[in-house]
Order: sequence, then C-alpha cells, then structure tokens
Amino acid sequence: MRLFSCTNCGQLLYFENSHCEQCGLSLGFISEELTLLPIVQEGDDTYRLHGRDEKTLYRYCKNHEYNVCNWLVPNNKQIDYCTACSLNRTIPNLSKQEYRQRWNVIENGKHRLVYQLLRMQLPLASKAVNAEEGLLFDFMADDETGGENKILTGHDNGVITLNISEADDVEREMTRKGMAEVYRTVLGHFRHEVGHYYWDRLIDNTPFLDECRELFGDDNLDYQEALKVHYKDGPPIGWNTHFISAYASTHPWEDWAETWAHYLHIVDTMETAYSFGLSVHPHVAPTAAHLNTDIKVDPYNQPSFDNIITQWLPLTFAFNSVNRSMGLHDLYPFVIPVAVIDKLKFIHKVCTNAKNSITES
Repeated sequence: MRLFSCTNCGQLLYFENSHCEQCGLSLGFISEELTLLPIVQEGDDTYRLHGRDEKTLYRYCKNHEYNVCNWLVPNNKQIDYCTACSLNRTIPNLSKQEYRQRWNVIENGKHRLVYQLLRMQLPLASKAVNAEEGLLFDFMADDETGGENKILTGHDNGVITLNISEADDVEREMTRKGMAEVYRTVLGHFRHEVGHYYWDRLIDNTPFLDECRELFGDDNLDYQEALKVHYKDGPPIGWNTHFISAYASTHPWEDWAETWAHYLHIVDTMETAYSFGLSVHPHVAPTAAHLNTDIKVDPYNQPSFDNIITQWLPLTFAFNSVNRSMGLHDLYPFVIPVAVIDKLKFIHKVCTNAKNSITES
C-alpha cells in the first residue's frame, strides 16, 4: 500500500482514515488519483479538495454513513457509491451491531483489494455495468440463508461470496486451526477469490492458457472430484516443493488462485516497504547478498519479477524476526520453492501484459 500524508499538515495517514489526527481536517480517497486527501466542506453534503484551485466538488460514498468507506464520488455524477462499494450486491443485516462490526472489517479488506486492482490497472467493472465480465460481492451470514446450509466463501462467474464469520477473529482462527492452515485473513480471502475471477478474465481462452497449463497443470481435471480427494487424503507427499500451500495442490485452479493471492501479498507489501524507504542490512551478515536489500523502486514499475523476489526474501526474514520479538507468529509464514517462483513470474507477466493492453488502448 502506498504511504499517504496530509497535504495540510504533513501527518502520515492510514488508508482507512476519515480525518487527520493532527490538524482535524476530513479526508477522502480519490480513486481516479489513488490518493487520500484533506477536504473542506462546501455545502451540506459537498466538499472541495483542500489547497487546490479546481472547482470540482465531491460527496462521500453513501456507505460513509456506516463508517465503512472514506472514498469520494464527484458531485456532478449521478452515483451514490464509490468504485469499491459499487461492487457490492449483498451486505450483512445492519440491524445487528455485531454484523455492522464485521462489515467494517470486510470493507477495509475489500477496499484495499480494489485499491490494488486499480493500481495494477487490471480490468475491473461491476456486473451492474458489465453483466458478462463484471465483478460482484455478496457478504452473507449463515442465519440469512433461511435454511440449514452454511454460506460457503467462494467465486462463481464473477460473484465472490464471503461468509461474514471470516471477519470475526475468534471464528476465523478456529477455522484456520481446524483446517491446519498457517495463514487466514479477510484480505487473503479476497485476493484468493479474485484470483479465480482473473483466471477467467486473463487466462481462459487467451494465448496464455497453454503456458499456464504447463506451470499449474491441466484445468480440465474434474474439480469436484479433486476437492473430494484433497479433503479425504490430504495433500500429496512433497507438495511443498511445488506449491505455495497445501490447498494449492488440490487442483490447478486453486494453485493459480493461491499463487495469485501471494503475488498480490508480495507486491502490496513491497509497495509499503518502498513507501517507507526500507532497507535491510543485518549487521551479523553484511556480505550476504541474499539477506541485504535497499528497496528503492516501486514494485508496480518493476519490469522483472526477479528484482521483486530478490528484495522480498530479506524483507520477510526481517519482518518475521520483528514479529517473533513481539511474541507473534511470523508475518509471512511461507517458504517459496523455485517452482512457485516460476509461477509468480508468469503471473507478473500476465498482469504486466494486461496493464500495457489497457494503457495502449
């Protein structure tokens, strides 16, 4: 995530801030510029950008009233919702305070996802605009089904469903332990499920399909049967030499989605490290090139994934060491084998191609 600062007083800001803690000005995120800026109230519901001469007025997204969105929409457009919130089809029952809290966690993760997709310049539209190729989100609870069936988190033809229990730390941790996972977050779910969406958009029926199958396997394999085998027998012996996670070994589609999620983890975290000007130079290993790095280039402008992964490894070693000093689990509890690096390189190439295609058009 890019680092933001208040253009009025210089205070560093979190992406989710709705006001500056130092000078008190309200803040709004401009998706067209991918930046968080201080704003000044002009009318009852309209704002202008602080310190700018432009006369454009903005309104907060309608979901701002629920404290789940700080994005702005131009006042001259007949829209209620921002780029991120316009992707919602179903939200939790807001009459339940507990569900309001969960929705806040969910929207924080989803807005970070949408920021990154816009930053990557990937094709992104709501199904309300593009029914065939668009994206929608359903956030639902088990007790809203009207029956005994559990809501399953997943993706189906551009619709991403998230069981809102994932926004509860206790329930999510119980599920993580029950499924023997080393990592489980709301943002991780979003990145995984949107990976399935972009397989449909960027891989299926494209020139990349054959190369994708060489790396990830034949996607024509029976998916439901593969799931049955995985949950019955577990991952194959030696899975960790070819896959980023045990679940990735289930089927080529899941391998793609898990690897895609990790690509997004890496690039977003590297942008944060770049924004802070981080360097890693352990005093006990000053000549170990694989443990030393200066992060001086925005990962979104890196033509080669080799440069990204070379910086990623010492950075995560440092982050994990800091977490352990606080008595916490590793921030990045994964080991990336060579086979997975090749898959990540392919995803980087696919995303770069998509970005260039949009830029050229």
